[in-house]
Amino acid sequence: MAGIKIVVIGAGNVGQAVAYTLMVRRQANEIVFIDKDTERARSAAKDIAHGTGFFSQVWVREGDYSDCADAQLVIITAGVGRRSGQSRLELAGINVDIVRGITKDIMNNADTPLILVVSNPADIITAAVLEESGLPRGRVIGSGTSLDTARFRYLISEALKTDVAKVNAYVLGEHGDSQVLVWSDVTIAGIPLSLYEKQLGIRIDRQNIEEHTKKGGAEIIAGKGATFYGVAMAVSNIAENVLQVQGGIVPVAHMMDKRFGEWAGVVISMPCMLNKDGVLRTLNIPLDEDEKEKMYASVRVMKDMQAKLGLFGF
Repeated sequence: MAGIKIVVIGAGNVGQAVAYTLMVRRQANEIVFIDKDTERARSAAKDIAHGTGFFSQVWVREGDYSDCADAQLVIITAGVGRRSGQSRLELAGINVDIVRGITKDIMNNADTPLILVVSNPADIITAAVLEESGLPRGRVIGSGTSLDTARFRYLISEALKTDVAKVNAYVLGEHGDSQVLVWSDVTIAGIPLSLYEKQLGIRIDRQNIEEHTKKGGAEIIAGKGATFYGVAMAVSNIAENVLQVQGGIVPVAHMMDKRFGEWAGVVISMPCMLNKDGVLRTLNIPLDEDEKEKMYASVRVMKDMQAKLGLFGF
């Protein structure tokens, strides 16, 4: 962790939860809030900093865009939330404009920053930041389906009454309604799910798990008005991997390259090898025919969204 500085842009509920989680997990020496509401940023920093007396020292403070120059990671959480009756496209249009300005400020102060986008809609905002910044595609990543994947694994573990750490499963594609739950590749302690169920003499309710994976965020928002703890832990997991020389494999949103044919030029989530330079490699995992069709449908949804917002020439 020596000498690690993380900048969090946006001191709202998500930004504060992200910074708090990074602090508790001791993932940085210095965490800097940037927000147009400087008093909010300053107060959020103090609130978290005052608790560091119970941990190893982590400096948490309010700063400005000059802090991006020497940061190992810049996390964008800024943007407006979705209002009742507002379409995803309308929300995307507003937040794209917001993050374009933020990205200009980042690039005016940093040469080749590593940027992690959390603002929603995460895939589209990632595309906008990548286009505005001109950075290599691997240095702009979105939280994408990392939280959806965590929900999927949790719900499977809950249904099986087993340790979630033993569950390996992915949600890919869009962080949204067209996301793809890859049931065909689910394993429990390395054992394919269908074989594991057979040995236990049970069969979990796949439709119920799929529904709650896709609607989990909306269910939480309906009950408490916002969701931020889950995404903060997902972001912390991504940060943990990109802050290492040799990171791990995490599903994140990023721009697909020409190796993926008609998916090229579209921002979706796939399993990625991450390290201190961002996306080192995009990995393919086996999909059955139904899952392949759903992935192509998800790509079409994102391509259409990018086209409507004029991103990357679509």
